[in-house]
Amino acid sequence: MKYFRKNWKPYMSVLAGLFIIGAVLLTGCSSSNARQSEGSGIPETSQAASSSGTKPISEARNTPAVRAAKAVGPAVVGITNKAVARDWFNNQVQVEQGVGSGVIFRSDGYIVTNNHVVAGAKEIIVSLSDGRSLKGHIVGADELTDIAVVKINATDLTAAAFGNSDDLVVGEPAIAIGNPMGLEFQGSVTSGVISALNRTLDIGERRLKLIQTDAAISPGNSGGALVNADGLVIGINSAKVAANGVEGMGFAIPINAVREVVDQLMASGHVVRPYLGVGVFDKETAARQGYQLNIDAGVYIQNVTLNGPCGKAGLQRGDVILEVGGTAVNTVADLRAAVSEHKVGDTVKVKYQRNGDTASVDVVLEEMPQENNG
Repeated sequence: MKYFRKNWKPYMSVLAGLFIIGAVLLTGCSSSNARQSEGSGIPETSQAASSSGTKPISEARNTPAVRAAKAVGPAVVGITNKAVARDWFNNQVQVEQGVGSGVIFRSDGYIVTNNHVVAGAKEIIVSLSDGRSLKGHIVGADELTDIAVVKINATDLTAAAFGNSDDLVVGEPAIAIGNPMGLEFQGSVTSGVISALNRTLDIGERRLKLIQTDAAISPGNSGGALVNADGLVIGINSAKVAANGVEGMGFAIPINAVREVVDQLMASGHVVRPYLGVGVFDKETAARQGYQLNIDAGVYIQNVTLNGPCGKAGLQRGDVILEVGGTAVNTVADLRAAVSEHKVGDTVKVKYQRNGDTASVDVVLEEMPQENNG
């Protein structure tokens, strides 16, 4: 039997060459991948850090809306208004009357919202941004300014900081935070600009000076925060013009006006304001009551509180008030606005018409009783 011995030296040389080439190719691929990663500008370690929130986002992404959401978002709450109704068996049951928004302004549980969000509530449920739901109660509410304060039993809450609405500039960023369409969309953030300042709107018999913004405000945003680029609350979202062909017209109550009302509600549960002690009609309010009012100017006195300011000054039912303190009044809102320019104890000249004759009388303004709206 013959054995053959192979000469392996040539093959060993080839294998060695292949190994060297493979090592070079692997090294090249690794270097190429490294260069590609560097070229993308997003190293894997940076992506992880960014997604985990351990590293700040870039300056370009840190927009006013981002800063506002971070600063104020945790202080914006949902407010569920539950009223009492009767079922088919005449039993009293609680039903959800609506959902709005509110803003925590003190860490011990004080929240500012719109009066219309909590009006008529038999129970109030406050939904916090951390997922908790707590019962709230009304500290005080003011229908004329549409502001209310709600309290919950909680501490160490994130509270929003108030800015200065007198310093606002048309065109600066404005960010709305609230709960459009209810708690399903809790904490929604929309952004726009300050469209106008000191917009006067007559809502019912109330006249309000409001901030106009094109930041989207929807039902459920009422009572939420309007925030500036510094993360400060500069208004409480209150109304939206809803009409065919109208877009981007939302309104907020200036925070300086809100602050004055909140201070009084916190102190006494109501707002101290002067009144004349008369019930009046203008043409529109008379028509709603089924009357036709035939006057060219002024407001018709439908009733007089005998011991009220106008009653003491001699005004009567059927008189027509033309001016208050030198300001012409042709609507109920005009009258209230003119009176609100003064303080309790001020003496104002009231110009009126009686049986075709015009006269004037001095009226000393008194504090409006809480059950009185005029």
